[in-house]
Amino acid sequence: MINKVGQIMLYVNNQDEAMKFWTEKMGFIVIAEEEGQGMKWIEIAPTNDAETSIVLHNKELVAKMSPELNLSTPSLMFYSDDLDELHKELVNKNITVGEIMNIPSGRVFNFADNENNYFAIMEKS
Repeated sequence: MINKVGQIMLYVNNQDEAMKFWTEKMGFIVIAEEEGQGMKWIEIAPTNDAETSIVLHNKELVAKMSPELNLSTPSLMFYSDDLDELHKELVNKNITVGEIMNIPSGRVFNFADNENNYFAIMEKS
């Protein structure tokens, strides 16, 4: 039986630039970075003990190896316990962010990574 989400595969055009965005701008850490058989694998997470991590894959290479895969960006929702402070911090880092909105499940805003993929952050304590 499945009991948690382990990894999310994020297919990017430039793995090194994506890693810089997620670590330098979003505060994630690199869990693992491996190379072999012509592939590079970069695993990142918000903390060392996060239950779910993101693996940055080279979109072009994966498309050649597995043309049947859907390489679209997944719609990810991150949680924050201080949405206002995080929003301000991302604006100060010149990250494209949307306005904080109230939706039935809480307060949320979206942001774009360095490749203009959009993700959301919801206030959750």
